[in-house]
Amino acid sequence: MKSEFKSICVIGLGYIGLPTASLLGTKGFDVLGVDVSEKVVNTINEGKIHIVEPDLDILVKSSVNAGNLKASLTPRESDVFVLAVPTPFRDNHEPDLHYIEEATKAICPYVKPGNLVILESTSPVGTTDTTVARILREHGHDTEKDVFVAHCPERVLPGRILVELVENDRIVGGINPQSTNCAAEFYRSFVRGEVLETNAVTAELTKLTENAFRDVNIAFANEMSLICDKLGVNIWDLIRLANRHPRVNILQPGPGVGGHCIAVDPWFIIASDRENSGLLQAARNVNDFKPTWVIEKVREKAAKFKHPTIACLGLAFKADVDDLRESPAVKIVNELRKQELGDIVVCEPNVKKHPEYDLVSLDEALSSADIVLLLVDHREFKALKASDLNEKILIDTRGAIR
Repeated sequence: MKSEFKSICVIGLGYIGLPTASLLGTKGFDVLGVDVSEKVVNTINEGKIHIVEPDLDILVKSSVNAGNLKASLTPRESDVFVLAVPTPFRDNHEPDLHYIEEATKAICPYVKPGNLVILESTSPVGTTDTTVARILREHGHDTEKDVFVAHCPERVLPGRILVELVENDRIVGGINPQSTNCAAEFYRSFVRGEVLETNAVTAELTKLTENAFRDVNIAFANEMSLICDKLGVNIWDLIRLANRHPRVNILQPGPGVGGHCIAVDPWFIIASDRENSGLLQAARNVNDFKPTWVIEKVREKAAKFKHPTIACLGLAFKADVDDLRESPAVKIVNELRKQELGDIVVCEPNVKKHPEYDLVSLDEALSSADIVLLLVDHREFKALKASDLNEKILIDTRGAIR
């Protein structure tokens, strides 16, 4: 390990920041994790976790017990600063850089010459230079000679974060060649995948492009599911057969697209060039429409009953996680309740409590239901058989029950 990379300050202890901080702690770095939530800080300092991710509890406990990971509400002087804060968008799909701006301002008093500042948050094109580096410069830091600034987007899959943080190739782009070299050296100290060097703008757009590609592919699958429904064709069989072609790889349809990446990142590209992003905008429209289509399917089935009980299985944006960000399942359940189509019961095995719903067990949900609406293909739901439903009406948006 290079001597200049001994202490790390990670800003934001969410789904990316906490796994990153705990991983670095197990690699021998002296890590301080910073979060605005006192509850999160206290939880981590107790060696516990506040999010669901396989083996993360073990890693955090190990790092904390070894004295390599501490959590705090405020930053400290460090060799490397990693910004891993949210980057949502506003109601008009314009990027909201508030969290990045606040995180950068928070570290400014602690940044010293020779330090490396890394933006890991998924960001609109230009953010690393025009937001992070600009704020550093406004606070008196020379980002051309003294302070290195780079973007290294996270590229991990929830449920496999700890593996992919180490095994995946990483893209590193600095605001200048010196920053790129410095950041690449840092990541090569703990990443087994290849570290690919570029500039900050290309690194930013690469991450957005990866998720926009998946969004377009899912939109194709979702659009085909609408067509199949009208033609009386099983969409799951159709995709399985089409994917036997050696150069075809259609993704799976669902009730929409959620999560902080795929549902958000295309808008960052669109915001930078609305004139030339027609395909991306069309894909977003298809995927944003799918929850409405699902609700109409429920309405059709609910009309068969005087006042049905509708069991909604899943709230997370994808299988086997507790992450509800941008989840189409949440939008659908909220709208079903708003439209008063029946009594709504919700089962989400990865969430202990929800501010709006009294969550029930799977057995409770199934026993009371007239209509079963499967929204997330959690492992518990995929284990169900058609015989378990006792002739209840099933609306399976994930093709989980065959």
